[in-house]
Amino acid sequence: MSGEVKRASSPRQRYKEQNRAEIKRVATEQLALGGAGALSLSAIAGQLGFTTPALYRYFANRDELLTELITDGYADLAEVVERAAAQEGTAVQRLHALAHAFRRWALGQPQVYLLLQGAPVPGYQAPAHTVDSARRVLGPFVAVFEQLRAESDTELDRQFGSWIEQDGAVRTWVAEHGSTNGWALRAAVTAWTRMHGILSLELQGNFGGMAFDPALLFEIEVDALSRPATP
Repeated sequence: MSGEVKRASSPRQRYKEQNRAEIKRVATEQLALGGAGALSLSAIAGQLGFTTPALYRYFANRDELLTELITDGYADLAEVVERAAAQEGTAVQRLHALAHAFRRWALGQPQVYLLLQGAPVPGYQAPAHTVDSARRVLGPFVAVFEQLRAESDTELDRQFGSWIEQDGAVRTWVAEHGSTNGWALRAAVTAWTRMHGILSLELQGNFGGMAFDPALLFEIEVDALSRPATP
């Protein structure tokens, strides 16, 4: 047998990881009650029976905690989308599977979704690595739109194509999902904007009093996305 045996974490390390998980759990509860703007390290410390200085041993400040919540959220959403992408079926069926997996996740944890996709948190600047986390969610959509590829050479397609050519990280990312053209990336971004538009309105209660089913509206939009047309 080759390879190294991974050393078990020490009791101290496990204790630290458990406390970090508890801090993030309470922070997520705060998000549900008041949104990201209401996140308070001192309130979290009080709820867990810590002093505020003790909590800073786990997270240096609010921004570090927010960054970890965002990173965790994107990782969880990406896993859900990637599982949906692994399902067999036609490209249209896979697009529906991706979109509905995205929606179910958002409805299941709306405040985390709004932290990822909603209005910027005042005073917070997400670090660059969170962009990679977001791309992981969008990647399977790029792949499925590559399979649905239509003849399209609009100005917007060309702009996305130029972005791919000029940005090595983006070029590598779309290539990992079987695409090298601006059309598939443009279509994936279009899908994201449409899904997010409906979901953000639904999650924030903006459809209240309107006598229609948001799930049906979402389904119709996904149907439209599965029949790509030039914008």
